[in-house]
Amino acid sequence: MSEGGGDSTGTVAAGAVEVLGGAAWRRGAGIAGAAVGVVAAGAAVGVAVERLTVGRGMRRKARLALDSSGPYGTLRGTPGTALAEDGTEIYYEVDEPEAEPGRARGFFGRRPEPPLTVVFSHGYCLSQDSWHFQRAALRAAGVRAVYWDQRSHGRSARGKGQREAGEPVSIDLLGRDLKAVIDAAAPEGPLVLVGHSMGGMTTMALAAHYPELIAERVVAAAFVGTSSGRMGEVTYGLPPVGMNVLRRTVLPGAFRLMLTQTDLVEKGRRVAAELIGGIIKRYSFGSRDVDPAVARFAERLIEATPVDVVAEFYPAFAEHEKVAALAAFAGRPLLVLAGEKDMVTPSDHSRAIGEALPEAELVIVPGAGHLVMLEVPELVSAHLARLVGNRSAGRNGWAQAAHRAAPE
Repeated sequence: MSEGGGDSTGTVAAGAVEVLGGAAWRRGAGIAGAAVGVVAAGAAVGVAVERLTVGRGMRRKARLALDSSGPYGTLRGTPGTALAEDGTEIYYEVDEPEAEPGRARGFFGRRPEPPLTVVFSHGYCLSQDSWHFQRAALRAAGVRAVYWDQRSHGRSARGKGQREAGEPVSIDLLGRDLKAVIDAAAPEGPLVLVGHSMGGMTTMALAAHYPELIAERVVAAAFVGTSSGRMGEVTYGLPPVGMNVLRRTVLPGAFRLMLTQTDLVEKGRRVAAELIGGIIKRYSFGSRDVDPAVARFAERLIEATPVDVVAEFYPAFAEHEKVAALAAFAGRPLLVLAGEKDMVTPSDHSRAIGEALPEAELVIVPGAGHLVMLEVPELVSAHLARLVGNRSAGRNGWAQAAHRAAPE
């Protein structure tokens, strides 16, 4: 196992954190539920000092300006819909490369080999747009790629099983959703699977349920800021005793509010938007020097996730244990990458994945946080480009070589 790093976008200062105490939770059910929801979504427990010293009107104008000027999340592909096992419509988009000269009909009229497809799975309370920078890079390289929105996220429909039958969300269910997307958007040809946070867990669940798919078609995989288990031990930067108290006394009631008093909690989240914006930035990024437009983009992604979806999904993480499923990826080119300062899926969890897959390239990015693909996009894109293979050597040639290296 090799462990490497890369240059971050700037020197990261430690920064003081103001921990939300009991008083913050007594500001009303709406604000309390919203704050808990954002913590669960990978936000933070501190507020940047400048948020407390700059006037509210100025901050609001700045947010509106960033919303109107930021280009992030604007890339679109060919849309499609996959049908999950419970009838939920899962939205995906395909970026098709331009046809290579002489390959349209294959040699001597034979059907051309199906191209390599890279499938991107996003994290909790995000959407496919969180891969904006990597999407731009692979599009420029002419790589076929599929981006999808997990059920109840982004442009996908709300989970039918959850809405109509009260069925719980599980990571296993998400793995089966990913299989439906692959069947619809990439039914043949070699695959590279890339997952961030919950998306990486989804990839592991796919392997647990469909090991034959991994053996026959997956030629490489990347696990970005994710975990193979033990999520119930994560403290999100709080002292362990304090986090245990929150789990026992605050979170259950807050999640009940989010599910039963959704409109009230959504209103509270809007009222506390500026407070929550500081929280999101603190938990999403390790550096305080992140481009404000990128930070606002991350904030919008999380804001777009309804609070009852936050509550529906959160319990699934405590049940997630997929160390055994990682064995299905052995013998392939693998990337395990995480931010050093990730407080949502701490870098120790990526090291644990690396221990289970000792041939993987392990990259811990100094100073970066949970949304490492937005914080240091060039670094993440470069590692993914190397994983996908050297374009000058031919996409199919690389895929065939990777297939030969895969276990029977």
